[in-house]
Order: sequence, then structure tokens, then C-alpha cells
Amino acid sequence: MTRPSWAPEGIDLDRPSASRVYDYFVGGMHNFEIDRTLARQIEAFTPNVAETMRANRDLLRRCVRFLVDAGIHQFLDIGSGIPTVGNVHEVAQAVNPSARVVYVDIDPVAVAHSRAILDGNPAAAVIQADIAHPETILADPQVAALLDFDRPVAVLLLGVLHFVADDADPVGCVARLRDTVAPGSYLAITHATADGQPAEVLEAQKLSGRTSTEIVLRAKPAIAEFFQGWTMLDPGLVHLPLWRPDNPADIGDHPERSGAYGGIARKD
Repeated sequence: MTRPSWAPEGIDLDRPSASRVYDYFVGGMHNFEIDRTLARQIEAFTPNVAETMRANRDLLRRCVRFLVDAGIHQFLDIGSGIPTVGNVHEVAQAVNPSARVVYVDIDPVAVAHSRAILDGNPAAAVIQADIAHPETILADPQVAALLDFDRPVAVLLLGVLHFVADDADPVGCVARLRDTVAPGSYLAITHATADGQPAEVLEAQKLSGRTSTEIVLRAKPAIAEFFQGWTMLDPGLVHLPLWRPDNPADIGDHPERSGAYGGIARKD
């Protein structure tokens, strides 16, 4: 196929990318037919997957607007995917053009696309790193160049911790980030769950064990452990549509179908 101008050199256009599949689900333009074909296959097996991903992206927008209004202008977005369609830098810099954002993703495809998208934006950068190794993230020169950890930072872990197995100590990873950021910083998490989910979602989770990105569906008490040492903000840890909706009508009749919990907390 012909390589579009936004597609970085070196990216294999003949294989689907998990990051581009997610981009398709949330209405982005950085995907190809091979990604869309896989997305449709996934959606046929788990009909609410697109709803879940869109609910996650909608919460991201609400979260970033809240944080900017709270005076935050530094964002560390770990597990960011491809930063398109209302992502952190777009939302934050629309309100505060001096807002600084560092994206972090383990997927080299997502990082390559991100670099192309962010080219020419001196207040945003992307690095390739793993949430399971937070010290590597914190020590990266690009992170140090853009973020001042002596001042409040928003740490965003949206849709990433369910890719970290228990034996990698995800609670400890989040704690190390907590210990680094200054008082007044915020932590935002969304996490997939089996709570209230239909059987097909649980079967899809079993299939994920055959890939390199197995999903760990945690119950609400286990997800709440990530917020140890932080002060949880209202309305607490809730299904995604329930976190400060722009309009009550946005909640719908079955917010649990979002398949995930989300919440924001502050370091006092």
C-alpha cells in the first residue's frame, strides 16, 4: 500500500498494530484497513469493546480539563498509545498553551507514530519505556527536560495497569511514582475489570493470554490498592461514565458496560 505522509518510515503497514486498532476504536485517523479489519473481528467477539475504549478516552478528556483547572500544567502519560483525537497535549494546551506533556509507551509502533504527530511541538515528547520499570521513565533525559518533579505533576495511567501482571508488582510501580512527585500532584487511573461483565468479555480475556499483552482483569478492591498514599477525590473509584460526566445523560442505563473503573487522587 502507499505510505501516507503521516506514517513514519520503518513502520510495517502490512501488519495490524494494537495502538492503531485503539486509534480506530476511538475515532482516530492514524490507522489502516488492516487495523480496521482486526478491530471489526474483535468487536464481533466482544461487542462492547468500542464502547469501553471510547468511555476511556472520554474520561481522559474530562480528567485533563479538571487537572488544568486545578492548576496542573505538567503531565506524565504512561501507556499513552498514539496521541491523537483529543489526547492529553491537545486538551491541555488548548486551555494552557504552556502545558507540558511527556507520553510513554512500550509499543515501538505507537512511539514512532507519536514522534511524527508531535514533531514541531516543543512542549510535548514521547519516550519508549515500560510502566513495570518506573525508574527508567523517571531517569529519561526527555522527561527531565520537560517535567520539573519539584512541582506538581499529573501522572496518568489510563488503560495500562491491566497489562502489568501481579508478579511485576504494579502496586509497587505506582508507589515509586508517588514517592517521586511533589505534593499537590495527581494520579489518574482507569483499569479493566471483570466486575459485572458478560461471559464473552471473560472469554476474550482468556484469549489475551496467547498474546504478549495479556490483560489482567482486577476487581475493584485490587484496583483501589493502586491509590495507597493518595487522597481519592469524589466520586471515588467508579465505572468510567460515572466519573464527573459532562451531562447526566452521558451515563446511560448501564455504566458498568464500560468494563472498567476510573478515579483521580491527589498527593497531599
